[in-house]
Amino acid sequence: MKKCLLYKKINENVKCTACSHYCIIQKNQTGLCGIRKNINGNLFLMVYGKAAAVNVDPVEKKPLYHFLPGSRIFSFGTFGCDFGCLFCQNWDISQPTREIRFKENKDELLEEILSSSHDLMPNDIVEYTSKNKIPSIAYTYNEPAVFFEYAYDTAKLAKGKGIKNVFVSNGYESKEAIAKIKKYLDAANIDLKSFSDEFYLKICKAKLEPVLKNIEKLYNLGVWVEITTLIIPGKNDSDKELNQIADFILSVSNEIPWHVTAFHPDYKMVDAKPTPISTLIKAYKIGKRVGLKYVYVGNISAGKYENTFCPKCNSLVIERRGFFNIKNNLNKGKCKCGYKISGVWV
Repeated sequence: MKKCLLYKKINENVKCTACSHYCIIQKNQTGLCGIRKNINGNLFLMVYGKAAAVNVDPVEKKPLYHFLPGSRIFSFGTFGCDFGCLFCQNWDISQPTREIRFKENKDELLEEILSSSHDLMPNDIVEYTSKNKIPSIAYTYNEPAVFFEYAYDTAKLAKGKGIKNVFVSNGYESKEAIAKIKKYLDAANIDLKSFSDEFYLKICKAKLEPVLKNIEKLYNLGVWVEITTLIIPGKNDSDKELNQIADFILSVSNEIPWHVTAFHPDYKMVDAKPTPISTLIKAYKIGKRVGLKYVYVGNISAGKYENTFCPKCNSLVIERRGFFNIKNNLNKGKCKCGYKISGVWV
């Protein structure tokens, strides 16, 4: 537990300023995420130094295809989330703290949930990544904005050691969070889950507009941005909506990679159908047709749709199979024709 950096006092209540919900939290209560708690008029992060999931992954798994391709990335997250996505594939760590918020014995339940966490302080993470020559850290599995202070302290230490920092995010950070983390943040993969307010409200328990604003803001700050859309049959897979998403990304930059990924039934959407490969290829073609340079199909074996091609000469520059690079023909980010592929390269 640690006192939060991002909040304002309002008498005995506090206003959390970590994410775009801006929760007003009464004494002895938590925000929507269930892990930022008002204790006697001060806000505390209950999961500080407590990682619910830890792995060393291929960076392509985030997914990031234009950021140090072929490298490893130290990945960790905590319990809690500011979204309540009905299809969440990490629901076992993201949702339990939300679900107990109004139970009479919520404090005991929270303590029980957190007891399964790994004790892992920021200096432990940075020491491990430095010792093992892992070039970057991902704040992932749940939304990093809700464990902001844990992420911030780790990112600050990492930057001092030359280690890069990546947010894998739903894009709901507050303006205060972005202002504080920006000089330490190197890349972000942001979920653009839909282009429908109704989808965000009913299925994610959030709003679309803050996500769109944050994508633009992070890109304009010079953070390397990639976008992921999990395509759910009958929910966000219409030609109209896929075109809206592609057009929005194009309005920010045609250099931003768009990952269109397959949905698999989970959590509270177990009755929905998996995404057919034909829908993903349709989305891929829409993205390319509107003018996006880099579109990828993910979460499913997709052959050439996983690869990177040079926008100028159409040469295969990175060949992938799942989360692994088979061939990387780039020379310091350049194709053999001399064209500079957008991204962050070794």
